[in-house]
Amino acid sequence: MTQTLTVQDIEVLIDGQGPTVVMLHGWPDSPALWEESVAALRDGYRCVRFALPGYDLRQPPRPVSVDQMCQLVGAVVDAVSPGQKVTLMLHDWGCFFGYEYAARNTDRVARVVAADIGDTNTGAYLSSLKVKEKLMIAGYQLWLAVAWKLGPLLPGLANRMTRWMARTIGCRTPPAEIAWQMNYPYAMQWFGTLGGLRGVARVDKVFGPTLPTLFFFGKRKPFMFHSARWLAQLATTPGSEAHGLDAGHWLMKQKPEPFNRLVRDWLDRAQAAT
Repeated sequence: MTQTLTVQDIEVLIDGQGPTVVMLHGWPDSPALWEESVAALRDGYRCVRFALPGYDLRQPPRPVSVDQMCQLVGAVVDAVSPGQKVTLMLHDWGCFFGYEYAARNTDRVARVVAADIGDTNTGAYLSSLKVKEKLMIAGYQLWLAVAWKLGPLLPGLANRMTRWMARTIGCRTPPAEIAWQMNYPYAMQWFGTLGGLRGVARVDKVFGPTLPTLFFFGKRKPFMFHSARWLAQLATTPGSEAHGLDAGHWLMKQKPEPFNRLVRDWLDRAQAAT
């Protein structure tokens, strides 16, 4: 049975028993993204999920800065696992915010499972992108950032823009569960909103070298969010792994069986080694 608690006015869902796995979704998703993963893990792990601020459409818009997001993640981790380190399981913007929390709090995180967002803040990644890929990334992200700016004044238009982009890039979240208020990370990225994204930790310096990392990426995409160098680094770092699946960005929904099997096996081996 799912248990709930409230942390900073955010509902936190808890399923299962065992070592704690804290799951962070990305745009434009919800804790429902992890339903198949919870089903695969709950008999041996305590799965903790919550909606990122502003992503629960029952609540008013709630954009937060990087610092505030890290404080929220920390408050959840401390509430659900005060005496032991946790595993973070991350996707999309959940990767970005989860990486930064973990980099700041390596004493609270044992390991990381990350899906489809890797070392995007490294020179190796930026130099790997072709001009067409850079334009594609800028195009969809700026579209969503502008929709966020328009939201308070023209919410209907902003919602249509956001839902159109979600459908265009293959998101499976029902349109009624998607709204402009979810787009603030893109405004942070492109407009410096809420202090922007500058000053965050280099992913390749922490994940693999300092924290064991299991990384997944979808092979069927027009561009990647990781460099080949980082894949090679993970493949040669004891305790870390990288796997490409025949899927797009939402690989835990598109290929749930291999995704969750690999996650469970990696977590079980890590627990057996402790």
